[in-house]
Amino acid sequence: MSRNLQNPGQRISADQAAALVQSGMWLDYGAVLCQPDEFDRALARRRDELHKVKIRSCLSTRPRAVMGADPDGTRFFWFSSHFGGTDRKMHDAGIAHYLPVNLGEIPDYYRRFIDPVDIVILRCAPMDAQGYFNFGPANLWHGAVIERARMVIVEECATMPRVMGVATGVHVSDVDFVIPGDDAPLPELPKGPASAVDRAVAQLIANELEDGDCLQIGIGGMPNAVCSLLKDSSIADLGIHTEMLTDGIIDLYRGGKITGSRKQLDPGKIVCSFGLGSKYLYDAIHQNPDIEFHPVDYTNMPHMIMQNDRVKAINNTTQMDLQGQAASESDGHRHISGTGGQLQFARGAYASKGGKSFMCLASTYDKKGEPRSRIVLALTKGNIVTTPRTDMMYVVTEYGIVNLKGRTVAERAQLLIGIAHPDFREGLEREAYENRLIPRGFF
Repeated sequence: MSRNLQNPGQRISADQAAALVQSGMWLDYGAVLCQPDEFDRALARRRDELHKVKIRSCLSTRPRAVMGADPDGTRFFWFSSHFGGTDRKMHDAGIAHYLPVNLGEIPDYYRRFIDPVDIVILRCAPMDAQGYFNFGPANLWHGAVIERARMVIVEECATMPRVMGVATGVHVSDVDFVIPGDDAPLPELPKGPASAVDRAVAQLIANELEDGDCLQIGIGGMPNAVCSLLKDSSIADLGIHTEMLTDGIIDLYRGGKITGSRKQLDPGKIVCSFGLGSKYLYDAIHQNPDIEFHPVDYTNMPHMIMQNDRVKAINNTTQMDLQGQAASESDGHRHISGTGGQLQFARGAYASKGGKSFMCLASTYDKKGEPRSRIVLALTKGNIVTTPRTDMMYVVTEYGIVNLKGRTVAERAQLLIGIAHPDFREGLEREAYENRLIPRGFF
């Protein structure tokens, strides 16, 4: 029940809401499209009155006013469980910090390990006739945060789509205060054009898919390129059980490729935890009973994922060593994204009957005009291992696809060298022998 017992859901201004914040408090801004804007601007105006205000967040889609008002990061401290472009820029400026997580475990973190939140502020659709404020396409762990918060503030947003699913909103009886939002168009992450490398990787993965598979699609050009290929293929009756809903999945849905008829868990439904894309996606999910948003511990925990047969998990990485460790979230000590659900879906897909996990990467990247290999003897110093070698299954570059399960270190090194860019294979092989990854005379 609301802590504002006299008048739950009381309507106040953003400045009045920001005035409730005291120095030393822990605030929670929620995740993705649920992050507040009007409250954020009002809190920024109190910069000189406050100190040591700590804010948890995830994947910011717009610049945050509080951090813009405090460029030295001495008044407000920003902690994010997954970086978007905005968080990355703040991290580069030294004012945003990472909170390591497996995304599907976050509801449990709030319930078991994180001290109660002083104030949670969430941007939601306006209250409906039943008294609920809908989270829109950002179910995630917001219900668990509300359970643990001392105060709940909702910022209304008329442009937020109302989604279907389980625990998709908060009732007015659990809300202390409601403030008006600015009703600006939602931030968008449109699907970019696929490169030739994206299409080559996508084709290799598409060759491994078949009718009735249940897909998890990660963020990025390569997974979306898979969707584009499947849209024009003969494959049918696909299911979706994923963390993130993307424009590419909506393309498959609109193209009639997704029926969910062969799923064991939630047959006939597209299941996800959050969505981020273009207006095309936001229009498609609004009050759509075919698409269900669930808390992230339902979508991401391996014991849930594996209940569907033939789960095919498709994710990106940025660097892999010759033993199969994937570093997908940092560039040395520079943090760039997060663990997200990558490891949990790799494990859930492997445990699924007939399941497969695919890790995609371009063979090279450009560093100041010089090509560098993404497949390396050893990870860049400071790089974080997102998916361990023991969990690695299929690895895909534009030069081929290999399965590392059950392979020795020597076999792994040989297989990965075989799908590295040809210009780097000789050097990688020499390094592998010099460092005893491959015994002399083994092949």
